[in-house]
Amino acid sequence: MILLAAKEVFAKHGYHAAKIDDIVAAAGVARGTFYLYFEDKRTIFAEIVDRAFARLGMAIVRVDTEDPTRSVAEQVRGNVRAIVHELLADPATTKILLSDAVGLDAAFDRKLISFYEEVGKLLASSLEDGQERGIVLPGDARIFAIMTLGALKETIYQVLMRELAYPEERLIEELYGFLCRGYLRIPG
Repeated sequence: MILLAAKEVFAKHGYHAAKIDDIVAAAGVARGTFYLYFEDKRTIFAEIVDRAFARLGMAIVRVDTEDPTRSVAEQVRGNVRAIVHELLADPATTKILLSDAVGLDAAFDRKLISFYEEVGKLLASSLEDGQERGIVLPGDARIFAIMTLGALKETIYQVLMRELAYPEERLIEELYGFLCRGYLRIPG
């Protein structure tokens, strides 16, 4: 209950303007109750971000080009669908991740960079595998991974921050199509 209230307060006011009093008022708990679970505002903010990272990490599945039950296209589209769904399902946390978490402090920046580095490595490894199988164009897989993350992050950021009314499925298909018109060469 406190975490949910904190997400909404951070999403509405931003990290720096949000106050513990705002969080406890939104949660309907006493200030002392807050401190039973969290040391300070940064601690609850970090918990929200850590949980979001865990959910996103679980949404990404390595593409298996040898899977006889699912085509590569289905698997790639499935990964795009899982990531987009996870980001749109919790707009408050996504706004926090894409705006407030950046530049909070040096330790938090290291945490963000570490997360994106891990996701980037996973994606780059998948892209290198795809290059070996001829479904990804030759090129620097790490740069391809960075561009992919950038396109995904900026698309979701713009949709949420500007409150654009795009159905989730349309975003998935447009992002998947963008990848296919770029470095992917997936039959079917």
